[in-house]
Amino acid sequence: MLSYVDYGTNDLARAIAFYTAALTPLGMARCVTNDPEWDKVSAGWGLYEDDGRRELAFWIGLPFDQRKASVGNGSMVAFQAPSWQAVDDFHAAALAHGGISDGAPGLRLHYSPDFYVAYVRDLDGNKLAAVCRGFTARQ
Repeated sequence: MLSYVDYGTNDLARAIAFYTAALTPLGMARCVTNDPEWDKVSAGWGLYEDDGRRELAFWIGLPFDQRKASVGNGSMVAFQAPSWQAVDDFHAAALAHGGISDGAPGLRLHYSPDFYVAYVRDLDGNKLAAVCRGFTARQ
């Protein structure tokens, strides 16, 4: 359904460090584009193959219009996590690298009996979540 999601950042180097730490527990690796000009303005995690013909990725980058990146009210990206521990590790890594908690790891029974999630804000204020489904107790 999706090819990619892109959030703006005002400090690419700091954002790369933040996302590398936060997304590693979820098993997400940096995308390799082999385009040095693109790498100066953007970074991605996930799948990027055959010059982007096969892509399922999350990107951060400097806004193309050269204006300051801003947060979308009501916008959020939720990453799939393989375990509750991965959700916990995502949350801890995000906070250790300057993120802000927007909801500690835990079950959200009002959504579903197996909806284990943590919410954070990145360094630019963008909202992120890590979600694990399929378990009703810690594995």
